[in-house]
Amino acid sequence: MEVGADPSAVLYVVVCAAPAAADVHTLVTLAQEAGWRVVVITTPMGARLVDVAEIERLTGDRVRSQFRMPGEPDQLPPADAVIVAPATFNTMNKWANGIADNFAVGLLCELMGFGVPIVAAPLLKEELARHIAFRRSLDALREMNVRVLFNPHAPPHARMPLWEQVMAELHDLL
Repeated sequence: MEVGADPSAVLYVVVCAAPAAADVHTLVTLAQEAGWRVVVITTPMGARLVDVAEIERLTGDRVRSQFRMPGEPDQLPPADAVIVAPATFNTMNKWANGIADNFAVGLLCELMGFGVPIVAAPLLKEELARHIAFRRSLDALREMNVRVLFNPHAPPHARMPLWEQVMAELHDLL
């Protein structure tokens, strides 16, 4: 896909409960400037860190964090690509193991089945990054063709790439 060539290209941004979530509006703006229609999905806890009103103003769409009810129409446009950032220890482990106990993780599991290109940028404490379950989850997600951006040796303030770098990785993947 040539980024920006298709004005209907849809990018899902999946946001988890890590500090960078409070600045996700910057990622949304960068993606829109690159020609993407952005849809934001949060984990239940991620919704508490995001300025939902600001994201809805920027995207013209509601932020989703819950499963739809039976009989409720599916109003999500099909995704052309996905960015999961910031991705937490919990979400990465659930996703890698197919534990779809919230809307965001269930959607990520489903999107992998469709072969949608996905970039994930985890942000977590060094102590959690050393946990064997997390290392195994990173390996599993990479094996499933997820581009995982994580440098465990980076200092805490630089462990998650800048939003510009996340976008560059997505465009490189495409």
